[in-house]
Amino acid sequence: MTILLLTIALIALAVGLLGVKIFFVKGGRFPNTHIHGNPEMRRRGITCAHDSEFYQKTN
Repeated sequence: MTILLLTIALIALAVGLLGVKIFFVKGGRFPNTHIHGNPEMRRRGITCAHDSEFYQKTN
């Protein structure tokens, strides 16, 4: 039981520390890590793979 409580406490601490900017900074939000949000990737012409590209019918 002690290990379970310690694990839950560590996970709660990790989530809390990861969310410091989100919770305590006005206008804070998670960073955009998608390819379309990266100006350098757009400049190089690298794009996201969309579902339509995967499920496109080929005849």
